[in-house]
Amino acid sequence: MKVRELFIVISVIVIAIIAGTAFFWPPILWTLLLFVPLILMGVYDIFQKKHTIRRNFPLIGRFRYMLESVRPEIMQYFVETDTEGRPLNRILRSLIYRRAKKQNDTEPFGTQMDLYHSGYEWMEHSMYAKHNPKEIGEFPRLIIGGKDCLQPYSSSLLNISAMSFGSLSRNAILALNQGAKMGNFAHNTGEGGISDYHLEPGGDLIWQIGTGYFGCRNDDGTFNEETFRENALRPQVKMIEIKLSQGAKPGHGGILPAAKNTEEIARIRHIQPHVAVHSPPAHSAFADPIQFMHFIKKLRDLSDGKPIGFKLCIGRKQEFMDFCEAMVYTGITPDFITVDGGEGGTGAAPVEFSNSMGMPLREGLVFVHDTLVGFALRKEIKVIVAGKIITGFSMARAIALGADGCNSARAMMLSIGCIQALKCNTNTCPVGVATQNKSLEKGLVVADKAPRVRNYHEATIHSFLELVAAAGLDGPYELSREHISKRIGMYNVRTYDEIYPYMEEGSLLKIDTIPEHYKRYYKLTRIMK
Repeated sequence: MKVRELFIVISVIVIAIIAGTAFFWPPILWTLLLFVPLILMGVYDIFQKKHTIRRNFPLIGRFRYMLESVRPEIMQYFVETDTEGRPLNRILRSLIYRRAKKQNDTEPFGTQMDLYHSGYEWMEHSMYAKHNPKEIGEFPRLIIGGKDCLQPYSSSLLNISAMSFGSLSRNAILALNQGAKMGNFAHNTGEGGISDYHLEPGGDLIWQIGTGYFGCRNDDGTFNEETFRENALRPQVKMIEIKLSQGAKPGHGGILPAAKNTEEIARIRHIQPHVAVHSPPAHSAFADPIQFMHFIKKLRDLSDGKPIGFKLCIGRKQEFMDFCEAMVYTGITPDFITVDGGEGGTGAAPVEFSNSMGMPLREGLVFVHDTLVGFALRKEIKVIVAGKIITGFSMARAIALGADGCNSARAMMLSIGCIQALKCNTNTCPVGVATQNKSLEKGLVVADKAPRVRNYHEATIHSFLELVAAAGLDGPYELSREHISKRIGMYNVRTYDEIYPYMEEGSLLKIDTIPEHYKRYYKLTRIMK
């Protein structure tokens, strides 16, 4: 007998039993309050045509969808081990929480990592380690500003990466910015523009301008010089970053779901409210590398000489080389370049883009650093990285590979209470971080979470400096690729300078000195004529 037929038979029998028993004991009719709704649900399941499982297994099939809805929570809390969670495992999440709360962040009984698994990395220490960096008064700073910059910025080595108001809640932005002010580091606005909640606490801002030109756009979506200058001259804005692409969805453009596009957000972005907003995949203010360099100069002039840079996830290598050639040809250089990795980040993205588009951070960073060296541009430009920067070791690895500083998004979200519920794109974030739902947002108390942002930042910088000292180095910028080793297979270990050989300065400016692995991307261009 089919399940549907069995359900109908059982339902008839139950109703008959209740009706027959009611002649002798009327109170049994109260059980109809339980059985009638269940029977009606099963009848509805039989006749609906949307879900096959419910149609074939009325009532019982509903349990499948119920269990599926709580599967992520069951996996996270009861099934996954400390090293298995994705995108951040429990070890990393717990570390961030403990540092944010100023709790003990040490681990007992040795590592849980498989040290002989391919891909395992470690940092080489020295028998002549330096003093404990916790005894140092102030953390080292990074000065960002090239030859044409009139207002260089003294930056922390670790800042908050790009996350927009709209993607994040009002209270989340307030907590992040207030924490940045307390810890003397910078907060990237994301491409959603500068909101009141970025400005109210008074923390340093990196204003990010994406393809939608939110906060500096005309009604038709093109760039508006007047509104750009008005925002760029705000004292909180210390640097301006042009977003070409991001690791979560390179070549796609940002996504703001309609549920998150409130009247307030629409006002800030100069768009229509309550509709899904998809930023264009490319900029309209420039169409080639030469125009892009002049756009950088225009923004620098309009901002009275503040540092101007751009962010990208590396895709076609030739295109970044074209940028470098344009820098040499025009004499115009950005003050900084932010390299994002294809690992993705906080932004909602199509699965194919998040999983299969864009160069991973380490390869992208090495390529950008080496290409700038090859064009003799590296000394003019600071390189910042974003992409799973979580611990002091991830900072050390990035700087060893060629970065000057680091940005972190997911770790900063976790520091204010994110539980990796993976509901960032649904407006139902249970902890009020990635939502515009006022009820959920109220659960995030700014006064409690802002100090946690500062605490996490401070503890992570400390751990990074401890690693530098343990390596016997006097400062972060003595780190180099030979300080990090990587296991490649069970019996093969190589240092990063063996995996990624250094580029000779200026070698890409002459045809006869171009490294062999660059020749396939190279074109004879105007700068070599």
